[in-house]
Amino acid sequence: MENKDLELQIPNHVAIILDGNGRWAQKKRMPRNYGHIQGSKTVEKICEEAHRIGIKYLTVYAFSTENWRRPQEEVDAIMKLLRNYMKDCVKTSSKNNMRVRILGDTSELSEDIQESIVTLEKASKNNTGLNFQVALNYGSRNEIIRAVKELSKDVKENKITLDQIDETIFEQYLDTKGIPDPDLLIRTSGEQRLSNYLLWQLAYTEFYFTDVLWPDFNKKELIKAIEFYNGRTRKFGKIL
Repeated sequence: MENKDLELQIPNHVAIILDGNGRWAQKKRMPRNYGHIQGSKTVEKICEEAHRIGIKYLTVYAFSTENWRRPQEEVDAIMKLLRNYMKDCVKTSSKNNMRVRILGDTSELSEDIQESIVTLEKASKNNTGLNFQVALNYGSRNEIIRAVKELSKDVKENKITLDQIDETIFEQYLDTKGIPDPDLLIRTSGEQRLSNYLLWQLAYTEFYFTDVLWPDFNKKELIKAIEFYNGRTRKFGKIL
């Protein structure tokens, strides 16, 4: 899609690893939890900017399967923040015509958060604006193992044969079923690794790493990432 104002080719799907909330807070001599609060506000702003410039799908890494290893106080604070965010997001998604889907193994989350997820996805499923995916208690290896188990079960029950299994069939068992693969991955805070994020889906994605900490990420930084994307020559993508 061409954006006339920016004269840039806008990626259809952008995935982001939100990194640096804790370090941002520490630099300001504030508790790490303060960084997560500010980071959640940045998510809302970037959702608005992404939709405004023509991005159709935005997927963010909010909480990984490995994040449970963090100090209990920090985990509890993040869960509290998620509870509030889920409730507010029902109103926000309706106001902004945004469809929200949760990726990950939600069965390990508390019952009230699971209920909020069901409510949010149901309330926003018919919205036609930005498709916003939140990876919550998500790990790509976990996702693939869960997919293999479900696929194996269907083979065992004769719902599908071994000969029918290909990439297209396998993708139907992933959390991202029906969602196109990302064109661009952004990771903030200077780290340059995938951290078990969308390993299958990122096979042909362009990677952009920035030293900017997530709470400081804004429209200007998003445009920088898209400019980088425009400078790449993609054999399997939209850029020729």
